Amino acid sequence: MRDEFKATIIVELDRWQQTGKVAQFWLRDDDAIEPTAALDRLLDVSAAFSVPLTLAVVPVRTGAALVERLRRESLCSVAVHGWSHRNYAGPDDKKQELGRHRPAAEVLDELKRGFDHLAELHGERFVPMLVPPWNRIDASLIPQLDGLGYRALSVYGPEKPAALPLVNAHVDVMDWHGTRGGRDPQALAVEIAARLRFMFDHGGAMGLLTHHLVHDEAVWDFMAALFTVTADHPACRWTPVADILRK
Repeated sequence: MRDEFKATIIVELDRWQQTGKVAQFWLRDDDAIEPTAALDRLLDVSAAFSVPLTLAVVPVRTGAALVERLRRESLCSVAVHGWSHRNYAGPDDKKQELGRHRPAAEVLDELKRGFDHLAELHGERFVPMLVPPWNRIDASLIPQLDGLGYRALSVYGPEKPAALPLVNAHVDVMDWHGTRGGRDPQALAVEIAARLRFMFDHGGAMGLLTHHLVHDEAVWDFMAALFTVTADHPACRWTPVADILRK
């Protein structure tokens, strides 16, 4: 399986190399709050391969302890993960914090507070990007995010036209509707290769989505395998999200 996994990705990166192109990858990890053993492991595996990491941090639940833990992590940035990661949707709706279940002014006030809180805590490590909990936000709120200081939005799936630049995640390592553990590595490789084929013709980046607090060994093994395959390939560049935002 490991040989098939490697070949699936390498064949696409080799095609990029033959034409002088370089594919941008970026890593987003959701639901960060405080230092944990799982966070240490995430930071260790990404640093071992010099892979920049963006942590989507829940503002109301975080503080100085995370700041101190990240102080020595030069490749780690912080984005805003809603405000409280609280679900306001009804039992028959998909989970959502940033929906129409509350007045827009209340939601926007929390998003401004979250922005200011994380910017003050993390300084230069902070990136002005909103990562909505559960990757969902009411479309009517998006045009107002720029006025709060946000310069980008990151949800899940192919980017679509929006009032704010989108820097999405495209491949999620978790099997949320099945085992709730790591997905089959070959299936993930196939999705990454498909994203690379799309990027070859249309541009963009390949966003990998992880959730360190719920990883099983299958996820950690997949991440190490992917980083091994990609980190040294001349047609792949793991990129800080801030660099993508500048384009």
